[in-house]
Amino acid sequence: MARSSANSILQRELLDTIKGLRTTIESLQATIEDLRKSLAESQERERIAKEQIETMTKRLYGRSSEKHMVQSDGQLDFFNEVELEADRQTEEEFLFEFDLEENTGKEEKKRKPRTPRKEMFKGLRVVDEDPIELPEEEQYCDECGTKMIPLGKPQLVREVLKFVPAQLTLHRIYVQTYVCPECKENGEKNSFKTAKAPDALIPHSYASESVLAHSIYQKYVNAVPLYRQEKDWQQMGALLSRGTLGRWIKICSDEYFVPIYEYFHRLLLRREFAMADETRIQVLKEPNRNPETDSFMWLFRSGEDGLPPLILYRYTETRAKFNAAEFLKGFKGYLMTDGYQGYNNLPDIVREACWAHYSRTPIIREESPNIA
Repeated sequence: MARSSANSILQRELLDTIKGLRTTIESLQATIEDLRKSLAESQERERIAKEQIETMTKRLYGRSSEKHMVQSDGQLDFFNEVELEADRQTEEEFLFEFDLEENTGKEEKKRKPRTPRKEMFKGLRVVDEDPIELPEEEQYCDECGTKMIPLGKPQLVREVLKFVPAQLTLHRIYVQTYVCPECKENGEKNSFKTAKAPDALIPHSYASESVLAHSIYQKYVNAVPLYRQEKDWQQMGALLSRGTLGRWIKICSDEYFVPIYEYFHRLLLRREFAMADETRIQVLKEPNRNPETDSFMWLFRSGEDGLPPLILYRYTETRAKFNAAEFLKGFKGYLMTDGYQGYNNLPDIVREACWAHYSRTPIIREESPNIA
């Protein structure tokens, strides 16, 4: 009897323990679920914060001309550029059109000021097309049947812009040879003269001034790579490889641009005031150098002295002081720069700084009391 009672008590204790464990498990499961939800919310907030940081970074450091363009996956979305530009222009015109005049007190529409037509197309050649005439059968009077004659000058209806696509032509250059007829008839030794052809831009090549000027303009002004230019030339009927274009540009740079650069360099050294700055760049596939290695592009220009401005660039592999000293050798005057110490103590040069760099560069303040 006593043993049965003890078993009953043990069973109840076990049941109570199991019940307590179940309650604990349910509580732990609820806690785990809450933690999972909290973790998911934290991850979502982190994702949103990263997107906001990325967007603000692009707006802060991205190119200003691309601020209005939608970006996805780190790339510019060029497919809807037309819609974006059209919508933006329409919105601007809408704001100008419905902006109220201030001093009238009336709700009058204020139109966006437009550029005069003469200013828009002042650099274009104007072509007056032949006037459109009535068909022959319609040139008779409906009242008496007499053939009608033109009245006054033709009426200007509208002006339109027309684009003439570029054409590439192959020109053959000939020279004429001359012979003396008298010497030929008298049986004497024939006398010959041959006209002299102008020197080729690049000996033994098809290159001309117009082709090279267009290629250089596309490359360095419009930022069109040579492989794209290669396709453009092919579409116009010429198989000009990017390697050929590159060699042509390099030869012309060495033969024609370097002397011009050196001439402008000599003119710059004669000025009394100049400015200089340098910035880091990275050059791909440079011999014996890693692509990640920093190189430098120096900018030297003349000041606002009323003379034609001179702006020269110089590439160097390092930022060493001797690069500036070598370029400015022979310059005697005032040089405005930033706080880079490589410009210190250059011979015959008084160093100056703009107010922004002067305020945080005590070295310049000690060396140059003249501040621009």
